[in-house]
Formats: sequence, C-alpha cells, structure tokens
Amino acid sequence: MIQATDIHCSYSIGKKTVEVLHGLNLHINPREKVFLCGPSGAGKTTLMYTMAGLEQPQKGRIVVDGQDIYALSLRQRALFRNRTMGFVFQNYMLMPELTALENASLATAIAGQEATERVVALMERVGLADRLHHLPSELSGGEQQRVAIVRALAHDPAIIFADEPTGNLDSRNGKQILDLLFSLADERSKTMVVVTHDAQVASLGDRVLMIRDGVVEG
Repeated sequence: MIQATDIHCSYSIGKKTVEVLHGLNLHINPREKVFLCGPSGAGKTTLMYTMAGLEQPQKGRIVVDGQDIYALSLRQRALFRNRTMGFVFQNYMLMPELTALENASLATAIAGQEATERVVALMERVGLADRLHHLPSELSGGEQQRVAIVRALAHDPAIIFADEPTGNLDSRNGKQILDLLFSLADERSKTMVVVTHDAQVASLGDRVLMIRDGVVEG
C-alpha cells in the first residue's frame, strides 16, 4: 500500500541545515496497522506527512496504492489525498464554528458529496447520536476525537494516518479511542499508520517501526 524509498528530508534553521530523514526505506502492506515510534525529534511526524503527500522530500520516492504521489501536480496530489487518505490529529483540528455533524462531513463535502446517512450512522456508531448539532466547544476531548475519527472515515479512504491520536486524552479515554479506531478500521479493511511515543499503545498494532537518527532501525 505504501512504499518509501531513499527518503531525505531536512530543514534550514538560519545558516544551519538539520537533516531529519536520510536514506529512509520502508513498506506498509494493505490493511496493516503500523506504528511509527522513536524519540522526540526522530522524524516520525515528518515521515508520516511525507507519506501522506503533505511534505515533499528533498530526495526519494513515495508510492501509495501504486501512485508515485510526488510525480503529481499539487492539485492532483490534493485530489488523490482526499480520495485515498483520512487523518486523525492529536489536537482534533475541528472547525469551531461548525457542528459535530458538519465537521464530520467535511471530507465528503470537499469530495463533492452530500452529508449522507452513512455519516450519521458513523456518528451513532461512535456514540454521538445525541451530539450531532453541538459545537466543538460543547464537547469533551474524547467526544471531539470521536468526531475527528468519523471525519477521517466518512469518505471511505483506503488509508488512515493518525498523529498521536490519544496524546491529549487520559489513559481511559485514550484506550477507548484506540479501540474504536481499530474496530472501525478493521470493519472497513483500512490500512493504518499511527505516530506515537507510547510503547504500550504501539504494542496494539501489527508492526512497530522504530525511527531513530532519520532511518528505520533494524
């Protein structure tokens, strides 16, 4: 599903160049749940954004579902990402002026679809049937992350990228969110790529890739 070959990413800070990924290679199979782990600054989030077509590497090739994504134009890449990928972030990334249902329907709206019964059914599935018309400020952290999960799944993408999805939740809510995310991903045969610093969380996946010094260790 995802193949990364000889990936190099670096940033300039003043006159200094900081190399984050250098010569990284990996593959992720369809329907696999892969956790990206490693120390702070190892390049986990940079790698995820690069695989998602959000951050172009200085060198290397990313192939997703048979498509070399950086061979596409910016517009083509955005369309491909919208069709193929869903995202769950640590900070939820909900639009404060939109209701829970409107937030959950954003990806389907961007894709030119209407908010369908399937989106409402997903909201009911995650326990938010009575919160559809509440604003994010009226929801708890766990409820906001459930809305974000529905938003990520609403347009039926093949791949779910999650960046520290339980980072802002207590352990009880965090486990519930992961259980829910995994359950929904299994039901719909999704590939999952999850960034986490928590080894206990990572143990729930099919495979852990340890990122250290800009490469996959081992």
